[in-house]
This record gives sequence, structure tokens and C-alpha cells, in this order.
Amino acid sequence: MTQQDDLLSVVVPMKDESANVQAMYERVRDALTNHVAWELILVDDGSTDDTYLKLKQIAAADDRVKVIRLRRNFGQSSATQAGIDAAFGNYIATLDGDLQNDPADLPKMLEKIHEGYDVVLGERVRRQDGWFIRKLPSRMANWLIRKVTKLPFRDFGCATRVMKAEIAHSLRLYGEMHRFLPVLARNAGALMTQMPVNHHARTAGKSKYGLGRTGRVILDLITIRFLSGYFNRPMHFLGGAGLLVFLLSAFSLATTVAMKLGVTGERIDMTGNPLLLLAVAFFLMGLQLISMGLLGEVLVRTYYESQNKRPYTVRESMNLDLSMPHIHHNLRAA
Repeated sequence: MTQQDDLLSVVVPMKDESANVQAMYERVRDALTNHVAWELILVDDGSTDDTYLKLKQIAAADDRVKVIRLRRNFGQSSATQAGIDAAFGNYIATLDGDLQNDPADLPKMLEKIHEGYDVVLGERVRRQDGWFIRKLPSRMANWLIRKVTKLPFRDFGCATRVMKAEIAHSLRLYGEMHRFLPVLARNAGALMTQMPVNHHARTAGKSKYGLGRTGRVILDLITIRFLSGYFNRPMHFLGGAGLLVFLLSAFSLATTVAMKLGVTGERIDMTGNPLLLLAVAFFLMGLQLISMGLLGEVLVRTYYESQNKRPYTVRESMNLDLSMPHIHHNLRAA
């Protein structure tokens, strides 16, 4: 059983989830009240329906509920970061706002934390989603992430997580890095495990996920692989690629010379052979684009972290103790 002095902060980003707001609050309340002290941090990520009005009503009736309203839709990563920044608990949990995650799993995950882990990840073993639109792309993405990151977890997309506060507050989520939270936590030195959790079919609202996210997952995976393996030593990456280009250049030049001398049959004049120029031009073009993208990610990371900036701004908030030092100045400005 969890310790009595534990405070669990549950962070839930929400975007146009008006139909799920009340049920989300009730499920968290019913799941946690007899197990651990808790606070619920609901982040309205630029909803266009009456999600925020319902959040305000709940916060007015229960001061354990904290509400943050972002000025526009910044995305799930930024909304999650806003909730983590406002969290006061010594443990921080995350859930999606669509009620497919089950808050009843959180006490069990918190008990796992007390076994010595820093982060406990959920695994949706009986996922209640469509096969072609959700399950198949997810399995492909999970397989690819395992291979690239060398992490053994089977489900990287499950939003049900519990973390020690010091780990959660050390993370910097922006873009769409929330799906790579296990990689970021590993980079922070966290001891992690994964356990089965419940998953329910969506009964209200509209899913924000689809096949269109697959390409973004691949691009983000390239970024996270670079940040994980080469952030402190980029020359090992760029220098290695440069050596490969030199080898390809030498091979292409040798081939062109051989064609000039007639080694391969008919002699082909070097000045009229487009093979070398075309191969080098396309390869260097691709190399430059990828390198510029990776360097751009490094610059973005530097921009946020060196100046202690956050990738969001807050319009207003409720029930937050804005005098606490860990509350970021963006939240105090609200």
C-alpha cells in the first residue's frame, strides 16, 4: 500500500473533450481517494468547445483539481509539460483525456514505484482500438522505436505513466516528444519498468490520432536517436557521415575513371558522364537536409533549456499556489 504522505499529481491534457471532462474527474477521484493524496491537473490545450467551462466548474467545486488553459493548441507534448510544471506532488502521473486510460491502474503503478523504480510505464495488453487505423501503425512504430532506441518496452504510446517528480521535472517535452518520454527518462538515468494496464474503447468525443501521424513518428525518432546518442558528440555522427561521403566519392571517381579508360567496355568521356555529379549531388542534398534538421533540433533544445523557456503560454489558471518556487514563471504570469 502506498505511503500516507505521498502526493500524486495526475496530469491530463485535454483538447475538445467536453463529453469526457466530468467522467474523467469522477474516475480519478474514485480510483485514488482511498489510496493516496492526489491532485488533478487538467490542461485545456486550446479547445474550441466548452471543455474549459466544464473544467472551471469542477475546479470550483473541488480544490484538488487544478486547471490550466493554454492560449492556443500547442500540442500534447507542450500541454503535458505545462501540467508537469504545475505539479506539486512527489509523484506525477499522466493520462490521456479520452477515458481510454484507466485511473484505477495508478495505485498499482505507484506501488511499483515504491519497489525502487523511477518510472513505471503502462502497456495496453488488450487495446480497444481499430486494427488498421490504430493498432497496426502502433505496432509498427513500437517495433521501430525498440530497434532504434534499444529499449525493451512493447508499448511506447501508452499515456498511462507514473514518475518520481525529480525525473518528471527534469524532462523537456516539446514538438511531439511525449511519445518518446521513456527515451528521455532513460537519458536522465531513470530506472524504468512496464506493467499491463487496462484500456477502454472511446465512448465519447473524437480521436485526434490517425495514419497521418506515422511520418511524424519517423521524423521524431530520427531526432530522438540523434539527441540520445550524439547530442554531446555530434562529430561522431556528422563526421561518420562525412567519411562515408568521401568513400562514395572515391568509389564514384574510380568508376568514372574506369569508364574513361574503357575497363568496363566502351570508353565514356568523363566530362560527359553524369553519374558522378548526379550521385554526389543527390547524396549531398539529402545529407545536408537531414543534418540541417538535426542541427535545428539542437538549436531548439538550446533555445528552451539555456533560457529556461517553455513551449507554451498560459491564458489563465485556477487553484494553483503561484507563490511556490517550482511553479514556472509562465504559470505565475497567468
